[in-house]
Amino acid sequence: MKTTRARRITAEFLGTLFLLAAVVGSGIMGDRLSSGNIAIALLANSIATGAALTALILAFGPISGAHFNPAVTLVFALKRDITPRDTALYVAAQITGGIAGTVLAHAMFALPLLDASLKMRTGNAQWLAEAVAAFGLVATILAGIRFNRPAVPVLVGLYITAAYWFTASTSFANPAVAIARSLTNTFAGIRPVDLPGFIAAELCGAVIGMLVMTWMLRPEKGTQPLNPEAIL
Repeated sequence: MKTTRARRITAEFLGTLFLLAAVVGSGIMGDRLSSGNIAIALLANSIATGAALTALILAFGPISGAHFNPAVTLVFALKRDITPRDTALYVAAQITGGIAGTVLAHAMFALPLLDASLKMRTGNAQWLAEAVAAFGLVATILAGIRFNRPAVPVLVGLYITAAYWFTASTSFANPAVAIARSLTNTFAGIRPVDLPGFIAAELCGAVIGMLVMTWMLRPEKGTQPLNPEAIL
């Protein structure tokens, strides 16, 4: 499906907006309903995020590719699957969409529209977790595109839901998400001062993931491409 640049950029804006509305809004709701039980709040937050992400990729994927993530857009730019101009516009749409999603979530829960977070998320373990989360996300996307493209929305949703639980950082894996979450002093927040470490780790993890998967998925000379049905 070929679409105009304006429609692609709008899809990236709206997709990231609703993603952050889900992330921040479910964090607020989970926190309010869990009576202080952080595990239950995180469970609600992770399930809502994974479900929303799956739905949004299915809805907007045919229009823009459903990146909703500057790290993912960077990977496709490095692979020359997206032009430099579209790369810049995608990233701008993702960041502004994410901020708008946080504002929308706050409005729905009668909170100040923007409220800088005070939640500390920093240190080597957190940065490593973000690099791992971004690496795994890129690996999931690229392998999914190669072997089972229709399943990519579900694969990404499941991966992000799981990564909430196996990473120390609760798997932001997305610079636009990190920026937007710095503007909410709620369950999902991150202090603005902690953003540089998170964003650097996410971008590094994504690029390393691209390099590793490009090598792994490249057919060897003189060999037949892998048939995924042969291992099912």
